[in-house]
Parts: sequence; structure tokens; C-alpha cells
Amino acid sequence: MSKLNTTFLTGLVTLVPIAATLYFLYWLAITTESLLGRAVRMVLPEQYYIPGTGVVVSLLLVFLTGLLMKSWLVRTIFSWWEGLLYRIPLIKSIYGSIRDLLSFISQSSDDEFQQVVTVETAPGIRMIGFVTRNSLDDLPQENPDSDGIVVYIPLGYMIGGHTVLVSRSRVQPLALSKEDAMRFTLTGGLAAPGNGSSARRH
Repeated sequence: MSKLNTTFLTGLVTLVPIAATLYFLYWLAITTESLLGRAVRMVLPEQYYIPGTGVVVSLLLVFLTGLLMKSWLVRTIFSWWEGLLYRIPLIKSIYGSIRDLLSFISQSSDDEFQQVVTVETAPGIRMIGFVTRNSLDDLPQENPDSDGIVVYIPLGYMIGGHTVLVSRSRVQPLALSKEDAMRFTLTGGLAAPGNGSSARRH
């Protein structure tokens, strides 16, 4: 019976992540097609419409937006519009959090301000975190720590995290990509860095 349970659990661990990923992609495609497909039908004659056109249009729209954001004029207009959002209670918190998270993920792994580090919290104990600010000079305090930095320490299984102000001497760079470090941290160390697979140590 033990071998049967082990075999079943192995199959479950193998299939569930695949199924969940495929379902998410399916949901994303259906949602995108539903939202943009309707708009495409209003412009494109019905006989020329092909299922999936909404998804293609959404990808082109994202790419086009990226190109437009290279323009100084577009960035200026966007900054003005974004400034209006940041003045609206609740909206500014939701929008700001999502934007900051996506900006953090999209930045180059070579950016020294986004490097993966370990923070010494006690003798012999270190926590994995991400440098989000390389200086404390602009923080509202009387005597800013000239050697201080800001590190975000995520908690396991996506239940939040801690933002800590720490001296640079208590931080050590860690040779992991942001993606591997985030996966390793969020799974409580179960995901092996590099391939995302579970690695239980016995």
C-alpha cells in the first residue's frame, strides 16, 4: 500500500502543476479573447474575424505600448496620468503595489539595487531577501544610516514579507537569480534553485 501511495503522490505532484499552469494560460487566453475580441469585431468585418484574434491583438498592444514608452512625450503624458492615480485613495495603493511588483520583476538581474542577498538576523541564521533601495538618505529620519540599505524578505507560500532597514555589513550577496531565489523562498526551500523542482533532503 505504501508503494501505491508513493506512486499516486508522484503522479499527483507531476500532473497538478502542469494542469494548473495550463488552466491559467487557458483562462488568460479566454479572458483576453473575451475582452479584446469584442472590440476587434466592432472594427473588423465578421467574415475576417478568426478566433484568437483578440489574443494576438493584446500581444501587439503590449509590444506597441513598450515601443511608445520609449518616447519622451508618451512617458511625460503617462507620468501625468499616473500622478492622478496616485492621488486617489485605495486606487493608489492597489495600482502602486502592482506596478512596483512588476517593475521589480522586470528589471535586469544585473541591477545592483535588485540583487539577491542574505541578511544575518542572528548568529548563524540568515534570511534570503532582495535589495530594493541602496541608500537610506531620502527616508524621513534625523540621522540616516550612511551605510544602510533596504531589503525585502518574502515569506513562504506568498503570505507577505518584511521590509527591513539593515546595515550593509550584515548583508551578503547570494549567487542566485531573482526568479530562483523567489521560488526557493516562497516554497520554504522545497524548490531546487535552477530548475524549480522539489528537492527534499533526507
